[in-house]
Amino acid sequence: MANNNEKMSREEAGRKGGETTAKNHDKEFYQENGQKGGEATSENHDKEFYQEIGQKGGEATSENHDKEFYQEIGQKGGEATSENHDKEFYQEIGKKGGEATSDSHGKEFYQEIGEKGGEVRANQRDDSDDGKMSREEAGRKGGEKSRR
Repeated sequence: MANNNEKMSREEAGRKGGETTAKNHDKEFYQENGQKGGEATSENHDKEFYQEIGQKGGEATSENHDKEFYQEIGQKGGEATSENHDKEFYQEIGKKGGEATSDSHGKEFYQEIGEKGGEVRANQRDDSDDGKMSREEAGRKGGEKSRR
């Protein structure tokens, strides 16, 4: 739409320019431009910038999607990962996860989960006196092993 001086508005000029560019360039042009823009952005911003925009994006996504959405994308991601990786991959990431957990948690953490595991295990057993360990004993022994 032209204004009273027969000039285009910024909005109209931008739209026409975009249409012309789209007619004259292919997907590769836009990919190259996007890559250059991404590289320039990464040179001008630090880790905190990306954390902040990631958090904002995550919050916006969580406001617009329900539990089923996350279950569905999680399942799709898990299936894609399992199709693309073998047993050794899972062993490696399991080891890395275990090491990271070990580095970030002290002995008390392992004692606590050992005791909880012992309690659950004891609750699963028949309460009859069949010579098996008590919950308390199993938790204590599990905690003692993790201290070694």
